[in-house]
Amino acid sequence: MGLPKIDLPLFELEIPSTKKKVKYRPFTVKEEKILLIAKESKDVDQMVLGIKQIVNNCVQKVDVEKLAMFDLEYILINIRAKSVDNELAFTIKDPDTEERIELSVDINDIKLSTPEKHTNRIRLSDTTSLLLRYPTINELNILMGAKSNKETLFEIMIRCIESMIVEEDQVYKMSDYSEDEIIDFIDGLTANAIQNIHNFFETMPRLRHEVKYVNNKGANKTFVVEGMETFFI
Repeated sequence: MGLPKIDLPLFELEIPSTKKKVKYRPFTVKEEKILLIAKESKDVDQMVLGIKQIVNNCVQKVDVEKLAMFDLEYILINIRAKSVDNELAFTIKDPDTEERIELSVDINDIKLSTPEKHTNRIRLSDTTSLLLRYPTINELNILMGAKSNKETLFEIMIRCIESMIVEEDQVYKMSDYSEDEIIDFIDGLTANAIQNIHNFFETMPRLRHEVKYVNNKGANKTFVVEGMETFFI
């Protein structure tokens, strides 16, 4: 007779970018090992893979490959809170004194931060707008590794243009057009439109929290917990 399996509780959360509600379970030892291996690797690709594996394992009916990076981070932080506890303890090195500082943060205090003027709607004229989608974790990883490659950056930006809306009722989905047609369309945009598309990527929502501390010189300092650092500090 095999050992009985333990029933794990299910919780519900809302995915930030889509507002879709999904059910998830806490970590098991298996997922803790995945997280530990990713953390010890110090490799961004390994960390990304670890996040995707854990979310795939713990969340019901979700396509990890289509989620925005901040969605995955938000889901993972909720899983972590239900699996261990809300307190995340870690050590940093003060940049001025180089002393080791013990800090902790309540996971529930880490919120999704969105700049006030951020929008996924890029207005081209009084009657025409572009709707953008957030890059997936794979696309964002390419963006992070291609800061000096303008062609790659441009390719990802084009890929994230979801549709064009004219007069609020005519919708042109980019998926209905060839790559050459889309590039030809993009080439006709103004420099201001391209800058606004770039601003969309620069101001995307992200998990962020500030932790205050005092170093041994008596200086008030702030350590910012942001993005994937939340899970791998």
